Amino acid sequence: MRTAVIGLGSMGYGMAGSLVRAGLAVSGFDMRAETTARFAAQHGTVLPASALDAVRGAEVVIAVVVNADQTESLLASDGLLAATAPGAAIVSCATMAPERARALAAKVEAAGRLYVDAPISGGAVRAADGALTILASGSPAAIEKARPALDAMSAKLYLLGDEAGTGAAFKIVNQLLAGVHIAAACEAITFAKRLGLDIAKVYEVITQSAGNSWMFENRIPHVLDGDYSPRSAVEIFTKDLGIIADISRSEKFATPVASSALQMFLMTASAGMAKDDDASVARLYASLAGLDLPAKDVS
Repeated sequence: MRTAVIGLGSMGYGMAGSLVRAGLAVSGFDMRAETTARFAAQHGTVLPASALDAVRGAEVVIAVVVNADQTESLLASDGLLAATAPGAAIVSCATMAPERARALAAKVEAAGRLYVDAPISGGAVRAADGALTILASGSPAAIEKARPALDAMSAKLYLLGDEAGTGAAFKIVNQLLAGVHIAAACEAITFAKRLGLDIAKVYEVITQSAGNSWMFENRIPHVLDGDYSPRSAVEIFTKDLGIIADISRSEKFATPVASSALQMFLMTASAGMAKDDDASVARLYASLAGLDLPAKDVS
């Protein structure tokens, strides 16, 4: 199966590698030439110089870009959909509002292609291991067409219905929890620092206690190491929690905890850390409280 991956960032790079290991014929494109070159060298393939060339003749196209606007811009590119194989499936992985997913599906289907709403969860390590959680919805024909690629990239593939937008809605619920949990984890570890506790020991104790969360366990080591190189950036959650705020307003459904978390991410971004790891919220708390967190060992 000819498969194209557009966007070889922290997630897309690992996803494309998983497709190669599964035996699919993979083409890919990224705006950063050095990323494309690194992927080509690692997997012994030559990648094209444009997204249009990457999707030419592809039966499945996986769009791993940042948001709905980038996905729409990609699909609106001159000749891109027409360049894919007849009946190709377009798999959209960006987190977006459900109505945006439905609108994109309508455009793709009007062009005679299939659309799979397939937001992803799990982080870069699980992407590289082919062990993502994929929250997929779309017509049975679309899912069937994309299934070999979806299986190759995931440890958990949830088929959530026949309508695009359902997968997006599930992902939005996940992102509400993820953003709140990161903000809470950062608040807790800096609170522990203010109390004069050994925060490495706090991490050990909490990860074996009822207060633990996946985000606490995954993100607090970044704080302990003083390493804020972006695995998932602050600006991802200003975007996703912002989507939740928009939906909250339109649905007239209050989300006060998520709104508080959004403000912490916005403050962190405003402090110059938008592109740093999302655990940087702890640095904001520390700055406000006059606390010193561990610094990265550069020796």
